[in-house]
Amino acid sequence: MGFINDAMARGAEFIKNAKAQGATDEARKAYAEGRAVLVYKIIEASGGSIDYTGPMTGVGEQIEAIEAEGWALANMATGESKTLSGDERVGLVCVFRRR
Repeated sequence: MGFINDAMARGAEFIKNAKAQGATDEARKAYAEGRAVLVYKIIEASGGSIDYTGPMTGVGEQIEAIEAEGWALANMATGESKTLSGDERVGLVCVFRRR
């Protein structure tokens, strides 16, 4: 059982890092294009109930990755949905402005 949990944790870490890298790439591209505003959608997949308070997996890492490229989070809006499989998702639309 420990092996399976370790493998799942490594997979989750890989996905989190890949999402942060994608955010970094888009932030760099927008900055290089001279854009003043970057609107970026972040989807958090809890895999279970969202009726609790706690960390949103990978969201902070993506925001930090974008801010590290010279952007500042200015506004954010959220929405919640449930997939056909029953998993719940939270979507965040983040507006960043160049520093």
